[in-house]
Amino acid sequence: MPELPEVESLAVFLRERAAGRQIAVVEVVAFQALKTVDPPPSALGGLTVTGVARYGKFLDLDCDGLHFITHLARGGWLRWRDDLSAAKPVRPGKGPLAVRVRLAPDDDGLAPGFELTEAGTQKRLAVYVVRDPADVPGIASLGPDPLASDFTAEALGAILGGSRTQIKGLLRDQKVIAGIGNAYSDEVLHAARMSPFKIAGSLTADETARLHEAIVTTLREAMERSRGMAAKDLKAEKRSGLRVHGRAGEICDVCGDTIREVSFADSSLQYCPTCQTGGKPLADRRMSRLLK
Repeated sequence: MPELPEVESLAVFLRERAAGRQIAVVEVVAFQALKTVDPPPSALGGLTVTGVARYGKFLDLDCDGLHFITHLARGGWLRWRDDLSAAKPVRPGKGPLAVRVRLAPDDDGLAPGFELTEAGTQKRLAVYVVRDPADVPGIASLGPDPLASDFTAEALGAILGGSRTQIKGLLRDQKVIAGIGNAYSDEVLHAARMSPFKIAGSLTADETARLHEAIVTTLREAMERSRGMAAKDLKAEKRSGLRVHGRAGEICDVCGDTIREVSFADSSLQYCPTCQTGGKPLADRRMSRLLK
């Protein structure tokens, strides 16, 4: 799933290529992806992209006051095309294409644009056409952005205070902190040398400061690695930069221990026992049930 660093990089990428250009047409191929009806996608035709922004994991194209907003969910991605002038209409239900946004042709007759695609069978990619980003429920309920200037260690401490939630789950909760998902929560906790099962409200002031530093540093370093990259290269860059997430069975670069995994019904987490849990492996509940 694209998380804050990748969505921010996509925003920068589109800001450089789409801002100031007029939208020719928006083609919705996967109708289940469109979550709004008024205004219709056709209302974007003829409008100019005046800005590109990010809200958590949401990507927002401001088009003369109307907003084309997408959430890529787990299997979605954005593919930029230098020329869509010859692209043929796609029949619904055929292939991974969900939405195509074609920009007006330039002086050379090229019509660039982008396509939103979604792999897999769980179709969760979402598109909204709204007059105000706050009209999107997921944006209206977002917690603070962890890269905002007011997201301080003290602000994080106020969020954690009294919470009985495990810190891994709290970091992934978009209503608590915006933009962090399964991958970067693993990376943050590894950098903070903290168990994913630690209760959020039990953190000391020093642990809170360490967690805050890990959040900000991990996200900023991921963004810096992807700076200037084309959209097509961002997925590979994310995978190559991860130290523990998706690396179960590999060696931890920090201490040399073997990275372990805990599996759940529809996801998993990865961690280093030496760095995060005092050398003790966490119970993998799914494996435990299988061994009974």
